[in-house]
Amino acid sequence: MSALAVQNLCKSFGGLRVTTNVNLAVESGERRLIIGPNGAGKTTLFNLITGEIAPDSGAVLLFDRDVTRTASRKRTHLGMARTYQIITLFPRDTILHNVTLALLGLSPLRWNPWLTLQRQHDVLERAREALKRVGLDHMAERSLAETSYGEKRRVEIAMALAQEPRVLLLDEPFAGLSIDERRDVRELLKAIPRDVTVVMIEHDMDTALDLADRITLLHFGEVVVEGTRAEVVADPRTREVYLGE
Repeated sequence: MSALAVQNLCKSFGGLRVTTNVNLAVESGERRLIIGPNGAGKTTLFNLITGEIAPDSGAVLLFDRDVTRTASRKRTHLGMARTYQIITLFPRDTILHNVTLALLGLSPLRWNPWLTLQRQHDVLERAREALKRVGLDHMAERSLAETSYGEKRRVEIAMALAQEPRVLLLDEPFAGLSIDERRDVRELLKAIPRDVTVVMIEHDMDTALDLADRITLLHFGEVVVEGTRAEVVADPRTREVYLGE
C-alpha cells in the first residue's frame, strides 16, 4: 500500500497545461524528492495533492483512500500536512502561539468562542514538544518578528509536525537559507521518524539529494525521470532538462 499515490493527474489554467497525466507512488516511510526547473509544475502538484486546487482529471489517494474530492482541511485530519514555499505565519505572535494555532486547527476547541489558550495545557505542551523537535523550545515565547528567516522555516516545520502527520509535504524547505541554516534544517529533516512519509520539493539539489530515497523529475508538468539518486543523476534527460544539452 502506497502512503501517497497520484494517478493520471491533469490540470490546466485556461490554455496552459500545468500537469499532464502525472503518476506518482510514494511508499510508507519513503523520502521522495521532486525536482525540476521553474515552471515545471511542482508547487501546483502539491496544491493538487493537498486539495487547495481541484484537478481537471485523475485521482489522489492517501493510504489507498481516494481523497480527490475531499476538502483540503479534511485531508489534514486524515494525516496530511504541508509547508509552503512562501512562509505564511503570524509575525506579531509568539513562536509558541503560531504552533498552538496549527494544533487548534485539528481540534474541536477551535469552535469555542470563549477559549483561553493559556488554560489549554495539553495543547500548549504538544506545541512546546513540536518546538523541541526543531530546536526552538528555548525561544518559544519570542515574537516571530524577532527571529531569523531560517528560524521561521523551522517554526513552519514545527507547525506541520505538531499535527502528527502520516504524510508530510515540504515545499522548498531550504529556500533562502544560509549554509549554517541549511545544515540545521537538513539535520532536522533527517531526524523525522520513518513512520512519517516525506515528499519534498527542492531546488538546492546538493543539499536535498542526500535525503532522498527516490527522486522524481518534473518538466513542463510531466514526469520525465524517476528513480534512485544514481539513476536520476545518470539519466541524460536530467542533464537535458537542467543544462539544455
